[in-house]
Amino acid sequence: MNRSNVHLLDLPNEMLFGIVKKLDNVDVLYSLFGINNERIDSIAREEIFSNTLNFASTIGDITVLDSMLDRFCNYILPRIHYNVKCLIVEPTYMERILLATHYPKLTELKIFNFQRDSSLHYLTGYVSLLFNLDDSSLRHIFRQQIKKLDLINKDRERAVGSWEEYTKRVYAPILTCFENLKHLNVVERSIPVYPGLSLRYLPSSTFSSSTLTYLCINVITWTDCLCLLDGRLKQLSTLIVKIYRMDTDSSIDHNLSNVP
Repeated sequence: MNRSNVHLLDLPNEMLFGIVKKLDNVDVLYSLFGINNERIDSIAREEIFSNTLNFASTIGDITVLDSMLDRFCNYILPRIHYNVKCLIVEPTYMERILLATHYPKLTELKIFNFQRDSSLHYLTGYVSLLFNLDDSSLRHIFRQQIKKLDLINKDRERAVGSWEEYTKRVYAPILTCFENLKHLNVVERSIPVYPGLSLRYLPSSTFSSSTLTYLCINVITWTDCLCLLDGRLKQLSTLIVKIYRMDTDSSIDHNLSNVP
């Protein structure tokens, strides 16, 4: 090992595997998958490198990104699709990745830089189209497979207008779109807070689920928090909320006898 001309491929498989495990798995797959070397290709095909794929961590200009996605969508993903359990994406190329192949084990989706105006077309905009989509794989992924959804919300609370309208257009369709969702986590992208959930003047059917067990989300008022505990989330076992204002509306009767 003291020789100056030792090549990477001179190392035993255990050491090679230990080295590439410390690297970004998307970079590993992009650089090493399918190269003309049986040892390297075998290591790149290990399940540990394709369980979770983080495309949101890719930094570069749009030309580089398009080239990378072309290679993944046309060559890599169709060959490792059976390993993928979690995808981390930006809204603008989420559809492209999801339609690249079938993902029989995919149950988790994390969406970075979610914004109502630019992302709605790619996520909640599908709600009205789900039953008309020609591609059954996308419809099946959204309606049946995804059980855990993380949204890193980039919208600013003071820049979206009506909180009730935001709830109806963004939060409520998520539970309609992802029918088997068990875990919903909505967090800030940065310090400015995102628009909170506002339910107090909306029908109880606006934001409801018979499958959700975990919810982490910001709400506008204490009354909105109580609305989440009126039985509309029948299987809920974990609720984490940030309340913007401790306002209460005494005119609203909360049926807390159905708290799970």
